[in-house]
Amino acid sequence: MKTLVVGWFSFEHMGATAGDLMARDLACEWLAEAGHDVEYAVVPPFSGGVDWRRVDPGDYSCVVFVCGPFGNGEPLTEFFSRFAGIPLVGLDVSMLEPLESWNPFQSLWERDSSRTARPDISILSRQPLVPVVGTVLIGGQGEYGDRARQTSANDAIRRLLDSREVAVVPIDTCLDPENTTGLRTPAEIESLIARMDVVVTTRLHGTVLALKNGVPAVVIDSVSGGHKVIRQARTIGWPVAFVIDELTDQKLRDAFDYCLTAEARQQAKECCRRAKGAVEKVRAEFIAELQQLVETAGERM
Repeated sequence: MKTLVVGWFSFEHMGATAGDLMARDLACEWLAEAGHDVEYAVVPPFSGGVDWRRVDPGDYSCVVFVCGPFGNGEPLTEFFSRFAGIPLVGLDVSMLEPLESWNPFQSLWERDSSRTARPDISILSRQPLVPVVGTVLIGGQGEYGDRARQTSANDAIRRLLDSREVAVVPIDTCLDPENTTGLRTPAEIESLIARMDVVVTTRLHGTVLALKNGVPAVVIDSVSGGHKVIRQARTIGWPVAFVIDELTDQKLRDAFDYCLTAEARQQAKECCRRAKGAVEKVRAEFIAELQQLVETAGERM
């Protein structure tokens, strides 16, 4: 006999969360370790399980409902009816009604109810931490070349990120009313970029602010033949930069993988150090020249 694990991931349009899936996998792991033959029920977009409406309830010796708020009503009414007579166990649920008035479970280890509260079981879940990748992309500015090239660059970036398990954070460096990321100041933008593992960018300042903070960047100049973005990367000495004409998916994947290495992070720091030294020279020359201009103008007055 088998045990069926269900939760809000088993019902359409119920807003299953990452925590629900973590709790599900943990419950399945516990049951398997205890010698149970386990299945779990899912609906799209989730996969790998069964549809509770199609299975034979008689195949199961127990049903475990795991995680989330739990109340009396749809869509649970149909579920209760289909699995009537089979022991129902609650795990990590928040009971919306007092247990004294309604409790459908034969056994219950609730997250919280009218009688007690426990830590959410997802705290024991072991998830691999994936790279956090900032995308700093240009809009439709004419100075950056034609839109077809920009679209080609964005499509290549989308294919790259789709090929890896990464957490993508869109970052807009524009500080105008059309900025939809909620970033309001240069400090907020740079603080976010500085916390990325890798930045993928078609912007000059996406390149500079990443390297300034020691964050490796995959840089793409979306102007045919290259313009200020590729020239800035070469001036700084950052090698992971491409002109859209020469870009291939394989080059992009190889570049991204390199940017995840300790070597790339060290190289980014070295680029920043050299660039800062060069800009300090600009500062000194700028101040000296400006002072000379002011003094010369004063002598003429």
